[in-house]
Formats: sequence, structure tokens, C-alpha cells
Amino acid sequence: MSVSIRVMLVDDHAIVREGYRRLLEKEDGINVVADAGDGAAAYCLYKESAPDVVVMDISMPGRGGIDVIRQIRQWDPHARILVFSMHANSSYALQAFRAGARGYMTKSSAPDLLAGAVRSVARNRTALCPEISAALAATRLEEEASALERLSPREFEVLRMLLDAKSTEEIASALNLTAKTVANYHYAVKTKLGVSSDIDLVYYCMRNGVVSPLAETGPR
Repeated sequence: MSVSIRVMLVDDHAIVREGYRRLLEKEDGINVVADAGDGAAAYCLYKESAPDVVVMDISMPGRGGIDVIRQIRQWDPHARILVFSMHANSSYALQAFRAGARGYMTKSSAPDLLAGAVRSVARNRTALCPEISAALAATRLEEEASALERLSPREFEVLRMLLDAKSTEEIASALNLTAKTVANYHYAVKTKLGVSSDIDLVYYCMRNGVVSPLAETGPR
């Protein structure tokens, strides 16, 4: 008899977590052992429940998924994390992999692909949905990496929170940093992206698909 894969779900919407739980537990050999609604809870629950695979959203209030991936991997270098996100942009996927994720699936993927991705990541294999695989392939065809790809995972997380209209103080509190350190990251992001103001930063991210012109600000 095969050993069941123990899964932890991380998403800030309870109804979404319940839907994923039902979807995955219909599959033989997959058992959801924990779920969390934010990054801080996810980190604590990971240490308590020791799941085989974490299925994690990356757009959450406070500490976002990319930073939580980095934090979990620092605590457990062998952690196996599958991102399950609404973002189909290659920049998000690249930052997730740099932080330590083993797979990336979009929420528009066919439902049966999620279970297959969980099994692949549990075997320490890379899992990509076709949409992200195509986006990454297109990105790799470019002669030079985009400026967004040169951001560190922490810089990208600060950028994500800036685009969410978070203040320096809110970002510092969420990431356990000083306001000065956040300001330094903010400056580094603008420098690497070649923009001089926050308005230019937003326009840059719109042009590169990191944020939609119609996206609402605030928690999603």
C-alpha cells in the first residue's frame, strides 16, 4: 500500500481552500493535513504539521507567498512547495522558483492537473502547467533577462506590496524589517527597473504584465 501524500493548503480565501481540499481528497493517496489563510500561519503550521507538499497562493495580505516560500525553505531546505496562483506571468513564476518553489500552476488550469502536480512535486520533480511552461519558454528566448528577473525574491516581494498600495511601515511590519531597510529595497527596485518615481514604477509593471490596469488595490 502506497504512503499518502500529506498536503498543506495556503490561500487567503477559506472557500477556495475548502474547494481545493475537496478536489485533492477525491484523489487516492492525497491527504490534506493543514490549511492556512496567511503567510505567518503557513510558516507556523508547516513546522507543526510537516507536510510533504505545500500548495500555496502567492497573492495574500501581509507577507506574500514568495516571501513565505523563502522563509520555509530557510527553515527546511527540503521543503516541497507548489505555487497555485492566478498570475500567469513568467516573472511571478521565476521569482517563485528562485525563492525555492518546485512547481507553478495557474488557477485557470484544468482541475486534474493540480493533483498530478502535487504528485510530481512530492517526488521532487518540477511541475509546470502548459500556460506557465509556454510563458517561461518565451522569456528564455529573449537575448537578455528582463530587469524584473534581476530582482531578488525579497525585492520582488517588496515590489508586490508596493503595487498593493502598502506603506513603508506596513511592509516593514509584514516582513519583519525596519522602515529604513524597506526604503533601501524600494530604492533598489526602482534603480534596477530604471524608473525614477512610483508612478513610473506602476506604469512599468503594467507594461510588463505584473499588474493589471484594472486591478483593484488592497487585499485580494
